[in-house]
Amino acid sequence: MNRKIYNRLAVFRTEAGMSRKALAEKVGVNPQTIGFLERGDYNPSLELALNVAAVFGVPVELLFSFRPFPTMAETLLGQGDEA
Repeated sequence: MNRKIYNRLAVFRTEAGMSRKALAEKVGVNPQTIGFLERGDYNPSLELALNVAAVFGVPVELLFSFRPFPTMAETLLGQGDEA
């Protein structure tokens, strides 16, 4: 079964002031792979997901999910609490 995996990778990367190339170098992949991940065109391996989470120092569940993440507006309005 190929389930879509949603991610917040671009948000975390941008907030960290990190380019796709810099993140790719830290986790040992091609920068294009980071782009594919951010667009949802590619599901990460468990190893890659854990490595990316380690770069940002967060649990993998904050970056990747089988369910869409709430938008910022939903979060601010308290409507994304069930996600």
